[in-house]
Amino acid sequence: MSEIAIVTDSNSGITQAQAGKYGVYVLPMPFMINDETFFEDIDLTQEEFYEKLESGANIGTSQPSPESVLELWEKLLEDYDEIVHIPMSSGLSGSCQSALMLAEEFDGRVQVVNNQRISVTQRRSALDAVELAKSGRSAAQIREFLEKDKFNSSIYIMLDTLYYLKKGGRITPAAAAIGTMLRLKPVLQIQGEKLDAFAKARTTAQGRTIMMNAIKNDITNRFGGFTEEKGIWLQIAHTHNEEAAKSFRDDISEMFPGYDIHIDPLSLSVACHIGPGALAFACCKKISY
Repeated sequence: MSEIAIVTDSNSGITQAQAGKYGVYVLPMPFMINDETFFEDIDLTQEEFYEKLESGANIGTSQPSPESVLELWEKLLEDYDEIVHIPMSSGLSGSCQSALMLAEEFDGRVQVVNNQRISVTQRRSALDAVELAKSGRSAAQIREFLEKDKFNSSIYIMLDTLYYLKKGGRITPAAAAIGTMLRLKPVLQIQGEKLDAFAKARTTAQGRTIMMNAIKNDITNRFGGFTEEKGIWLQIAHTHNEEAAKSFRDDISEMFPGYDIHIDPLSLSVACHIGPGALAFACCKKISY
């Protein structure tokens, strides 16, 4: 059986400290902040990121450099036979396409997974890949499995502010002004490649209900329904909003009794476009290893 290394990036929410515990390797995502480069969870903590974001710093996302990716792969291939590399969604970053091109030089020893996930759903893919490797699957078989499974997940995100969407040019200033005046809480969705509008809530409570009903509908109509064995992973993500995330978990537990609910900070690559105070609810279908 081949020895397989599982690689993902920090968009998965897996920290450098957690990586060893989970048996994965994590590429830190780079950020340009006022023309200075920082690396997530290396020299940029969650607290530092939000301090800079809220101070009005000019923050831009980037993708890992080809040199950093190649250096990690080459080092791992000294000890492992193959690599499964799980980057963030190809629809949200160019890092997946770059990795696919780089992998062409490794004669199949590096398999790049384009399963269009981000944050807690990307984390789940990395953990699934570890278990699939333990079950004896090859790197190519793991990639194929995860790509076939890519649409068995959903994320819904409620924003607390429209300021950062306006700043990034994702909505017009007029739309932002109207939404702010009406105190709207947009709910976005990630289904596959794109971050899209899903609904508008007038209150935080209404937004939470919209997300819970959306996940309930997805489980019922897309993921095989509710079963005794609880075949769905439920996850909450947030942007600098942990207390609200814990409160949201209580609401979710009432609608989805008996399910374990994982909480993680939302990927900083998403957070810089939507700002602090956001809440997300996600689900992934459990797979058979």
